[in-house]
Amino acid sequence: MTRAAVFDVDGTLVDTNHLHVTAWWEALRQAGHRVPMHAVHRAVGLGSEDLVAHLLGDERDKDEDDRLSAAHKALYGQYFDRLPALKDAGPLLRRLHCDGWTVVLATSASGAELSALRRAIDADDVIAATASSDDVEEGKPAPEPVEHALELAGATAERSVFVGDTVWDMRAGRRAGVRCVGVLCGGIPRADLVAAGAEAVYADPAGLLASLADSPLA
Repeated sequence: MTRAAVFDVDGTLVDTNHLHVTAWWEALRQAGHRVPMHAVHRAVGLGSEDLVAHLLGDERDKDEDDRLSAAHKALYGQYFDRLPALKDAGPLLRRLHCDGWTVVLATSASGAELSALRRAIDADDVIAATASSDDVEEGKPAPEPVEHALELAGATAERSVFVGDTVWDMRAGRRAGVRCVGVLCGGIPRADLVAAGAEAVYADPAGLLASLADSPLA
């Protein structure tokens, strides 16, 4: 039976969370919203619409959402040619593929952004499929992105593991019924990841790779 290793991308495999924080902070500042960077950081991992709602509330001018999203996309797009993969991100995916796991990505990124992230990881030969924001109605923390990734892999939740760096990842994985593994390289504290559903937490992809034999992905 198929075993799926489902991975978030931003902050989990590619070191982009703080680039997103800067781009969102600037997009919000340009629109006249003073949102502290620590609050933006906590919201990273949500889809654009949900992130804006989380930061500005339901009473905001929702007609502004698309402009904020476009501004963030333009600011973040400046980094597309130099997004840095986290240490051993590609080797981790290749090792799991060699161990018989079907590797699938589940990310809110799409289009040119997703292509840039995949170039950074440099492991397309072992990535079986990608569940992007274009494929689902609701993003994390709803379970749909993880559930769609499992469908693409042809795997059941009982035989799958989801790796992510935010509480939104852990909540999505838990709601989808998969085992959840957290990584600290996105900047979210271990205690928060565990409280949100992480069964195990590692420093980064390199830490998970080094401890693979004792991990939920053994």
